[in-house]
Amino acid sequence: MKITIADLLDLSHTLAGDYLRQFQYPWEALDGIKDLILSLGAKLPGEEYDQPQEHVWVHKSAVVAPTAYLGAPCIIGPGTEVRHCAFIRGSALVGANCVVGNSVELKNVILFDNVQTPHYNYVGDSILGYKSHMGAGSITSNVKSDKTLVVVKGETALATGRKKMGAILGDYVEIGCNSVLNPGTVIGRHSSVYPTSCVRGVVPENCIYKDQAHIVCREG
Repeated sequence: MKITIADLLDLSHTLAGDYLRQFQYPWEALDGIKDLILSLGAKLPGEEYDQPQEHVWVHKSAVVAPTAYLGAPCIIGPGTEVRHCAFIRGSALVGANCVVGNSVELKNVILFDNVQTPHYNYVGDSILGYKSHMGAGSITSNVKSDKTLVVVKGETALATGRKKMGAILGDYVEIGCNSVLNPGTVIGRHSSVYPTSCVRGVVPENCIYKDQAHIVCREG
């Protein structure tokens, strides 16, 4: 299973690169996102970032709609657009040239550069890799219905030790509209998920997820 940080993510496309290099698996980094943002934010150049409130840093080139809520701590990177009624609950590291769309909610997440969450998405306790995209209405489900600890299920099962874990999207992943990524979902680089899918476990890189029984490798 290619589910390590090195397998999934190009760390040159996030301010969290040095932090993530400490870990083997991406979910191991989720507990420290809040402290990471506080540490990074304190070092950001004041001539490049505004600080509209304590522990909230917004790059001067970012566009934030007046109806968006930016909860502390968070960092909004250069060229990023935060649209009307976006709800950033806190502990959100949003990279450069991202889109956080209308009615999108973010909580305890790292969004790499050029990530798009444009319409009605919930992303919690998750990491979204470079140029990944979530279609309208697609969400991460970050708590199991029975409240037991999350297990990542691929060729083998890996216990995360976490009650809350959403999804890890590798670089260039495409998630179809109105899909649900269940707790512990990991999508490999350059893979895509059909609209209205209910995804569990690991989807390998360079694959198309049609349903749980039909995951096909891309040709060419």
